[in-house]
Amino acid sequence: MIGIDGSHGEGGGAVLRNAVALSAAFGKPVKVSKIREGRKEPGLKNQHLTGVRALAQICGAKTGGLELGSTEIFFEPGEVEAGNYFFDVGTAGSVTLVLQTLLPALAAARGESTVRVVGGTDVPFSPPADYAARVLCPVLGLMGLRASIAVERRGWYPKGGGAVLATVTPSGKGLKPLSLVERGELVSVKGISVASGLPGHVPERQAKAAEEELLKAGIKCGVSASVEPSLSIGSSITLWAELSSGAVLGASAMGERGKPAEEVGRAAARELSKSIESGACVDKHLCDQLLSLAALAEGESRFLAEGLTRHAETNAWLLERFLKKEVRIEKLASGVARIEVEGEGRL
Repeated sequence: MIGIDGSHGEGGGAVLRNAVALSAAFGKPVKVSKIREGRKEPGLKNQHLTGVRALAQICGAKTGGLELGSTEIFFEPGEVEAGNYFFDVGTAGSVTLVLQTLLPALAAARGESTVRVVGGTDVPFSPPADYAARVLCPVLGLMGLRASIAVERRGWYPKGGGAVLATVTPSGKGLKPLSLVERGELVSVKGISVASGLPGHVPERQAKAAEEELLKAGIKCGVSASVEPSLSIGSSITLWAELSSGAVLGASAMGERGKPAEEVGRAAARELSKSIESGACVDKHLCDQLLSLAALAEGESRFLAEGLTRHAETNAWLLERFLKKEVRIEKLASGVARIEVEGEGRL
């Protein structure tokens, strides 16, 4: 059994999510202790419970310690079963973080799966559903994994109630290693600006401000704007840049009470502009999500990431406990990080 110190590095829910995700994908039991030890409210919250219980259902795992506030869990996976699944976080907890927990296992399944998750689609401290659909899914396609995420209903803090439908179709031949060290030319830049419970001019102002900010950097961008129904009030904007190599860079920003819509749009635009100018093939948020999947690929994955977040550094540390191999990280003078992961290959 692999023992994981949940307080290591970033020390939040990501350690738990990635540990059980790798456990299910590799078929190796894991015990995670000191879960979210340094947080204001340590232990498991609804969002974490939903993710782990969902994964346990998908792979028939034996578990222990799965209750609110628990700081230690045991997870012994069985065989991953493809199928049609439904999970409800019960709060505005992030649906994309639940999907992140499930994705490595579903990538190793022997057939197509559909997963509907109810919760928060656009909430702080997690990737918006539009980012997962427009940035993560296309890059997974480069690894031979067909994945799509459709937003059925928006879910904002505090009520949640949003819903996404994810479809994951493995190739049947295992994941191909990812090679993104040459980004090619900028093909297009697009975006989605959305709001719920607010006037139509709010997402329109976010979109216009983002377009104008990017144009200052010589980047043309088209952003759609819409108002969609939801149980709570909120707004967000997601931007993405498509490159000729197949790489996709993304950025997003959330609206807040008292923050002008223009400021929200400009924040996302500045973040994307910085990613484009960095020379990286993978933005700093996507890097963390790709590491676990690279571990499952057959052969060496190599990509240039826009620096490393604490989440990514912690996930690299975690991978080494499962792979028993070093995740090679070279920080280049430009600030970009070259990452190499020798995957084990899982069918």
